[in-house]
Amino acid sequence: MYRPALVLPPWIAHALRAQRGPVPWSAVVRGGLGAGVLVLVGVVAGRASLGVVAAIAAMLAGVADRPGSRRAAVRRLGVPGLAGAGGMVLGSYGGEALGAVGLTVLLTVVGLLAGSVSAVGPVASGAGTQVLVAAAVGAGMPLPEVGWQRGLAYAAGAGWLILLRLALPGPGAFAGAFAGGFRLDAAFRAPFRARFQARFDSRVDPRFGSPFDFRFDGERDAVSAVYDAVASLLDAVGTDLAGARRAALTAALDHAQDALAGPRLRRYASSAERRLHAQYAAALPLAEAATALAWAGEAVPERASEGPRRLASAVRANTPTGPLPAPSRGVPALRALDDALLHAAEAFDRAEGADLHTRPRSLAVRIRIVLGSGGREYGLRVALCFGASAAVAQALHHTHWYWLPATAVFLVKPDLGPLLSRVLCRAAGTVLGALLFAGFAAVLPRPEGLIALVAVCGALIPVATRHFAAQTGVVTVLVLALVMIGGEPQASVSRIGETLLACVIVLVVGHLPMPGQRGGGVLARLGAAESAAHRYLGHVLDASPDRAGRWVLRREAYRSLAEARSAIALAAAELPTLARHSAGTEEVAGTLEQLVDATTACAVHLDDAGHLTPRHTQQLTGLLDELAALRDRGYAHIS
Repeated sequence: MYRPALVLPPWIAHALRAQRGPVPWSAVVRGGLGAGVLVLVGVVAGRASLGVVAAIAAMLAGVADRPGSRRAAVRRLGVPGLAGAGGMVLGSYGGEALGAVGLTVLLTVVGLLAGSVSAVGPVASGAGTQVLVAAAVGAGMPLPEVGWQRGLAYAAGAGWLILLRLALPGPGAFAGAFAGGFRLDAAFRAPFRARFQARFDSRVDPRFGSPFDFRFDGERDAVSAVYDAVASLLDAVGTDLAGARRAALTAALDHAQDALAGPRLRRYASSAERRLHAQYAAALPLAEAATALAWAGEAVPERASEGPRRLASAVRANTPTGPLPAPSRGVPALRALDDALLHAAEAFDRAEGADLHTRPRSLAVRIRIVLGSGGREYGLRVALCFGASAAVAQALHHTHWYWLPATAVFLVKPDLGPLLSRVLCRAAGTVLGALLFAGFAAVLPRPEGLIALVAVCGALIPVATRHFAAQTGVVTVLVLALVMIGGEPQASVSRIGETLLACVIVLVVGHLPMPGQRGGGVLARLGAAESAAHRYLGHVLDASPDRAGRWVLRREAYRSLAEARSAIALAAAELPTLARHSAGTEEVAGTLEQLVDATTACAVHLDDAGHLTPRHTQQLTGLLDELAALRDRGYAHIS
């Protein structure tokens, strides 16, 4: 007898979902050497309280640490660390100078500003989180040091984890490099012999790099993933997997762009750095041609994906590419693919630096985001949750009241999942973590055993971040150990109660009506995606010869679409009372995605033929008409 599979509601399924993947051993080592070492130094030096503050900063930096390049980690960890240090100073002096009412007003205003700024992007969101958590700790945790000393200790803790991130090798650190030639096989070279033979018959400089140079292992992994994603998309052309593979290619390009666009770690770019920039730039025309082939939906030769896959291996191992497959030039998109492969081979050979095809957001754009519907809505909710929890915590406790507002900060963040999912996972993780710590505190020697427990929890954080409940449990044990080292009594039961109270506050505020339109964050991202798509389409239809400008606009269009898709998926997993405010946005995003894909196919065809086919024009016209119809049905706020 057939029994239908049990389908859980999205708001329950999300709470049970966990990320998968290999253990990030390098991050585990950094976590073990982070908070535990800092608190040990503080205890040995007789300044346990400063060691606790530094360890909290290192813990938060460890939670924010993600796989990627060192240069991206400097910004991703450094900016929130500095913001947290400022929050620690502000909270410390505010807690000393203001009464309960004045301090509540101050923290509410800080919550409004931090929440609004968080709408700018992930780094700004991390900075907003650490400002609020550090302000709550500075104001609510009694410490003997003055505010500026606490701020310096916090900055030092974040700086220590950044130093570990820069100094320790990553998982791909020792990719070998060997001397060797660079050549194309005869079948590939023949159609282009007159033009390219001299270029590819030469031998490249054998000094491809030291096998022990691990400064750019994160960048190599990111760039090689782009070529792998191109190959996977080519394998899926003409199948139902093409859409998902194209989305994966966008994610890989976004990750590589972020990995290479961070602050330079030395004054002048090295040859290895210039080579990676050139290899990334050479992947863009390959990605464009692969997207055009996926849009056409016609089967391509099996060997089409061999070239990008060999280039991926060469980037990952920091070696020459070796022979590349013969070309297949039956249609414009295939001709574009082969030309792009030749261009990539040339770029690998010359190893000259290239533009990353990205435009930093201007200050005016950032301010518009902060003051826009998404920034206003999120800022108001953060302000209400943070201010209310601070007021309730001060009413319940004269000292040590930081736990309730700090918990509310994490619960109100949409970065960590839908609202109910966050609440359920936070409650379960806190209960489990507090009970575990109560058992550890009963048997571990002090402070040696607690310091060891901090080190072990720090090492577990990179693995625990795969599920919010697991992360909450590990962080709860770590923080309770830290505050006990700092002199607080064991308070597992009260922490459970305060966490449940914070859950109630955030649930209530999360369902309150706010000024303006609900779902502002989703609509703002969708509006940015449509604007980017139209800019890209206008550039292509103008037949501009500026290919670099086209790639910048293409990257902006696909990146903004990916951000909108993520926001829509998150909103769809909310409770029905909240999810209804973003209903229908998935259809708009799908239409925009088809428009950007069609624009890419038009760009490739225009490069080859100089004019569009009736299929291209009909597709563009139909998609633009569909967007207009969606506006007429109630989506005028998107444009």
